[in-house]
Amino acid sequence: SPQRRNGRIALPSTKMRVVVVVIALAASVAQASLAPTKSKLAPRKKLAVRRGGASSLWEDYKAALESKPLLTKACTSLVGFGVSDALTQLFIEKMPFNAMRLLKMASFGFVIHGTTGHYFYQFLDSVMAGATPLFVAAKVAIDQTLWAPVFMCMFFTYMMCFEGTPDKIIPKIKQDVFTAVKGSWMTWIPAHTINFAFVPPSQRLLYINSIQIFFNMFMSVIGNKQA
Repeated sequence: SPQRRNGRIALPSTKMRVVVVVIALAASVAQASLAPTKSKLAPRKKLAVRRGGASSLWEDYKAALESKPLLTKACTSLVGFGVSDALTQLFIEKMPFNAMRLLKMASFGFVIHGTTGHYFYQFLDSVMAGATPLFVAAKVAIDQTLWAPVFMCMFFTYMMCFEGTPDKIIPKIKQDVFTAVKGSWMTWIPAHTINFAFVPPSQRLLYINSIQIFFNMFMSVIGNKQA
């Protein structure tokens, strides 16, 4: 709460206000996505409440993945992209905070990343079920040689369209797509090896967004660089 200093009310710093807003946004999104909509989830909900704490949140999240997988993954990506951009602006670039940029990155997570990731990884797991070494290697290769360039093109296209400069889409892709893909290879080849070998299919987007919070700091910088 505000404190008085020399007779004046000292308001929280800009960084603190932004952090509070991001936390509130994450909490509201989590509440919306985790709210059960099917009666068959009620017993699980009650059990989770009795456990309390992190266990309760994790049980609710898994229940939401079952009942509303697409919405839950989209909300997960919204939070992941929003948090990473806020951290980038506040602690890496240290420039005046740009709320529209935060909205741009968070909305990309919700509209594009969560939805396309849901269907893409669902497709990979349907044609190569299991975690044999051959399947893991094939999934990583497909993800990073085919999906990564397509995803980066979608990312830059969304960035330019959001800013109202669709004429810059092609120049932006030509300028930055190879740098973005190289960064993806360095991060996601080892990360996806773990992902496809050990992470349950329904929880892939959660794992990806956990890693992506840090990778998106790189994406946020390169995505907001002038074309």
